[in-house]
Amino acid sequence: MRLGALLGPVTGNSPRTFLAEQARAYADEGFDSLWSAQALGRGFMLPDPFVALSVAATAATDVEIGTAVVQAPLYDPMDLAHRIFSLQQICGDRLIMGLGAGSTDADFAAFSRRFETRFEDFRRLAATLRQILATGGSEHGDLSPWPSVQGGPPLFLGSWGRGVERAAREFDGWIASAHYRTAEQVIAALGRYRQAGGGRAVVSTIQLPAGTDPGELRDRLARFAEAGFDDAVVLILPGGPAPDAVRSLVET
Repeated sequence: MRLGALLGPVTGNSPRTFLAEQARAYADEGFDSLWSAQALGRGFMLPDPFVALSVAATAATDVEIGTAVVQAPLYDPMDLAHRIFSLQQICGDRLIMGLGAGSTDADFAAFSRRFETRFEDFRRLAATLRQILATGGSEHGDLSPWPSVQGGPPLFLGSWGRGVERAAREFDGWIASAHYRTAEQVIAALGRYRQAGGGRAVVSTIQLPAGTDPGELRDRLARFAEAGFDDAVVLILPGGPAPDAVRSLVET
C-alpha cells in the first residue's frame, strides 16, 4: 500500500515557505503522494488546493499530486477545467483530480451556491467537465489547452453511499474519507467498490493528532492494506507524530 500525506494545516504564523518545505520533507521521507483538501467558511482557512499543489509539485518533483477532494459544484465547469489544465501543465502525468459533490453547507454558502442540489449539480457538471477536458472546450468557448494536457488527468470520485458504486462504474478511482467513519465502515465500503468492479482505491484524511498511538496506527494502516486499499493518505496535525515515524509503519 502506498502512503501519502495531506498538506497543511497552514496557520497565520506559518512561514511563506511552509508548503514547499513540507512537500520536500514528505518526499524526502519516502511518501508516495501529496494531497490537498478543500474547505472554506468553517472558521479556519485552508490554501486553495490548486495553489497549494502547484507549490508542492514544484518543490517535490518525484511524487504523485492529488486533490482530496475539490468540491466540484462550487465551480463553473469551464473555470474548473481551466484550473485542472493549468495544474496538470505543472504536474505532468503525476496529477490525480479527486472530485466530490461536497458535504458541508458552509462551503456552499460562502460561494453563494445551493447545497441542497449539490448531487444533481455534480452530475451535470461532471458530464460537462469531461467534455471540456476531452475536447478542450464546450459550446460556450474553447480553452485551447496545450496538447500535452488535453484529455485531462485521471478523475477520482470522493463519495459515500450510492456514490461508491458510481465511482467504480464511471471514474478512474475512489477516495474514501476516514475522518468521520470507522475503519470497519471504510473497509465495508471498499468491499462494495470492489464488487462493482472498481479500480484504484484511496483511504484519505486519516487524522494524526498529538498523542497518536503508533501501535494503534500501525494496526489501522495494516487493516486498510489487508482489505485491499491501494493508498492511505494521512493528515499529521500539529503535535502529531513525525513523518519518518509514520512512514516506517507502512510497507510499500
